[in-house]
Amino acid sequence: MSDQSTVQSDEQRDEVQYDPNSGRYDIYECTVSECDNVVLVVGSDDPPMSCHEQPMEQVTDLEMSVKPPDVKQVLLQAFGLPKAGLDICLCVIGEGPLSANEIAEELGYDRSTVTRYLNKLVELGLLRRSELNREGGGVVNVYHPVDLERMRRETLIGFYVWAGEAASLIEEANLTKKEYLEANPGRELPDIFWESFSDE
Repeated sequence: MSDQSTVQSDEQRDEVQYDPNSGRYDIYECTVSECDNVVLVVGSDDPPMSCHEQPMEQVTDLEMSVKPPDVKQVLLQAFGLPKAGLDICLCVIGEGPLSANEIAEELGYDRSTVTRYLNKLVELGLLRRSELNREGGGVVNVYHPVDLERMRRETLIGFYVWAGEAASLIEEANLTKKEYLEANPGRELPDIFWESFSDE
């Protein structure tokens, strides 16, 4: 019994709620009842745009608790970057410019793994690639960290795209659920309902 209570209290401690007074981010919504427009504002003291020619209001009454994000999990979910990708990115940021062979030797990863993640990191805008002339002839690709402000912007916008896709999926699920319950009054929602969204 005490072990179960400990587990529950640990889970509750891990959860966070939106705090409009924290100053870390703000959530605003449209004041028009039939509008579902919601805006997330990060790192700004200015109010967001208006909606329906009216200022949006800050959300203050959200009681839902969520699991706090972990930066590694965010990078994995939003950008497909597991630990190896993050290690490679940090290695270049700390010691670059480096070639794929140098990174593989430094981290002990297979070169093909390093190359795959380097290409992904360049695509994401977290690293940049250039050609370096070798002293003995020929060229080799080397990887550099990008400007930190650019990295901040690219990752933040990339996350917003991912969050937008996630929000759209939740909205689709809720609308489908509403349609099902209206068409089947008094019936429970079957488990297969949520499974239908898992592979999309």
